[in-house]
Amino acid sequence: MRLTRNTCLSIAAILLFGIALWQCESFLGDYQIYIAKLIFINIILALSLNLIYGFTGLFSLGHAGFIAVGAYISALCILPPAQKEMMWILEPIIWPVSDLFTPFWVSVLAGGVFAGVFAFFIAVPVLKLGDDYLGMATLAFAEIIRVLIVNATPVTNGSLGIKGIPNHATLIVCYAWAIFTLIFLARLVYSNFGNVLRCIRDNEIAASVMGINVFHYKVLSFCIGAFFAGIGGGLLGSHLSTIDPKMFNFLLTFNVLMFVVAGGLGSLTGSILGATVITILLEWLRAIEEPMNLGFVELPGIPGMRMVVFSVVLLAIILKRREGIMGTREITWNRIFAFFKRGRA
Repeated sequence: MRLTRNTCLSIAAILLFGIALWQCESFLGDYQIYIAKLIFINIILALSLNLIYGFTGLFSLGHAGFIAVGAYISALCILPPAQKEMMWILEPIIWPVSDLFTPFWVSVLAGGVFAGVFAFFIAVPVLKLGDDYLGMATLAFAEIIRVLIVNATPVTNGSLGIKGIPNHATLIVCYAWAIFTLIFLARLVYSNFGNVLRCIRDNEIAASVMGINVFHYKVLSFCIGAFFAGIGGGLLGSHLSTIDPKMFNFLLTFNVLMFVVAGGLGSLTGSILGATVITILLEWLRAIEEPMNLGFVELPGIPGMRMVVFSVVLLAIILKRREGIMGTREITWNRIFAFFKRGRA
């Protein structure tokens, strides 16, 4: 990689922001740290789905399944054997899962690898479909993965889920994995490989006529996106310290899809903005569901109103700016310098 001015500025910005987070972690409250970690995890999930949907054009609704695989594999890797033996009360945990114990970073990578393997076996029969049929098929496979987790009690503890997962996903760790995901995908989508993916997205028939092995690139893109979804799932499990099959339903896929659509299909920085804005908005709107004391009167909370307001805001974004916050554009140093030059002029 050639160290240009923009590359040096990007490295400096990443390091400075990391140092700022490291300092902030000492005086921020637990809730603020919780939200910040959730933002970085959602950024990873949004970037992974954007590779599949935004850059390759594959309408996948199975992302929750890959997140679940990553979360469970990572949790099984970092739980101490003694804790597993006590927690599996419906059926005894089987060997070698019972004795499995790895460092956290190994567990996160293992979650990504297993999610990629699951994606490969799903992609081979499914990616020959297109558009709506592909979406329905991937949604069905995600539900199959969830049902398998419920019924594989000797491995996953079934419907009871896994509790007491060690919280190794600190703020700096989540930030580091988000930066790794961003750099890897940026190098990927803005290379010749990324040009091929955009060609397939824009016109699959033309890509095939040009000699591109369309099915090969679709499967590869699908597996890479699932790999990073598994990494996000591993971090999510450690962050929440508790996982169960009900968490990984269609609503989780819908939320990640909204990050991508609101930010802009085919824009990495759009996914970052979309995940950040929507995560903060969803948490901020929780106040609507809680009673508010205005001094002279106390307003009752309205259960479920948070999602109603969020849906209205999201609908307004889609109607007013259909291409999302960024569209297909990216925030680059050249654009930032040009913006400030226009401001001074």
